Amino acid sequence: MEDALRQAQKMEAVGQLTGGLAHDFNNLLAGIIGNLELLQRRIKQGRVTDLERYIEAAHGASRRAAAVTHRLLAFSRRQTLDPRPTDINRLVQGMEELIRRTVGPSVDIVVRPGPTLWTSRIDPSQLESALLNLCINARDAMPDGGRVTIETSNRTLDRPAAATLGIQAGDYIALSVTDIGCGMPVDVIARAFDPFFTTKPLGQGTGLGLSMIYGFAQQSGGQISIQSKVGIGTTMWLHLPRYHGVADRGPSADSREEAEQSQGETVLVIDDEPSVRTLVAEVLSDLGYRVLEAGDGIEALGILRSDLRIDLVVTDVGLPGGMNGRQVADAGLELRPGLKVLFITGYAETVVLGERQADHTTQVLTKPFTVDALGARISTMLAGA
Repeated sequence: MEDALRQAQKMEAVGQLTGGLAHDFNNLLAGIIGNLELLQRRIKQGRVTDLERYIEAAHGASRRAAAVTHRLLAFSRRQTLDPRPTDINRLVQGMEELIRRTVGPSVDIVVRPGPTLWTSRIDPSQLESALLNLCINARDAMPDGGRVTIETSNRTLDRPAAATLGIQAGDYIALSVTDIGCGMPVDVIARAFDPFFTTKPLGQGTGLGLSMIYGFAQQSGGQISIQSKVGIGTTMWLHLPRYHGVADRGPSADSREEAEQSQGETVLVIDDEPSVRTLVAEVLSDLGYRVLEAGDGIEALGILRSDLRIDLVVTDVGLPGGMNGRQVADAGLELRPGLKVLFITGYAETVVLGERQADHTTQVLTKPFTVDALGARISTMLAGA
């Protein structure tokens, strides 16, 4: 009976997941398709003076759709992370003004950075998103206003303490967000990280925020936990593993500008989806690169065996024709040692690269990507040593 109950709960969660996903994507696709149809109609009518708003509306809906898929990948721990040694105190202080503007004047934000905080190797943009989500949830728990306290501290967890959180014993950076709101009953705490579970009214939340943070924390080697009492408030704890190294301050403006300069190299683009292949080829041609195209692995292998100059391969992972993108890349590296490869895929970096580490010769760009992101990544790889 317990097994049957667990199975029923799993099926209920799957039903919530697929139902919520279908609802969200139907709304987003309606915005994309509708605006594209209006754009096409206005062009046929010769009314080309006011097309920007249709383009922007379609872009906005597509960006929100991409955000939904990223949250799903985060929950399943399959998103592509960009972990860097990060000073979490600096990150929190850099977001303080944004958080204040987001939660509004009725909520007082108190930041208490821990002294001599350790460094953590995490994806800073994902942590920023997680912190903002936690602060928004805290604000929503205090409809009449109140106080949100953000604290950081160093914590060394022994085996029993770590076991209660489901992580390994060791050194962690603890980031907590505390509100003085309505609090959570036990049954809500038990389901708080379920995808599409929300206590907010219909249309005021997808229920993906906490599940995204849960996936990000676990994929980063940490954990998120909840302490809450009804009528008193809630504290959300993020424990992120310590990194023994110096925090990354990010690339300089000079290095970014240098990476954007094209030198006219040759790029082989491999994708079985013509629309994606054409898009990538056009972007690269506009940037001044010579572009070769292949629709499957076998065709790509033939080009790699030729005498043509090839500086970089841009390939999807899932390809027809008996060879996937990883196999093509491996064959290309055997034929051309030092060849650079950029995988464009919806899978996580760890799924694509396996035991290999991303470096200036082999990297992953997650779909959907912007034209600017594609151009910048390729320029950076080709400019690398």
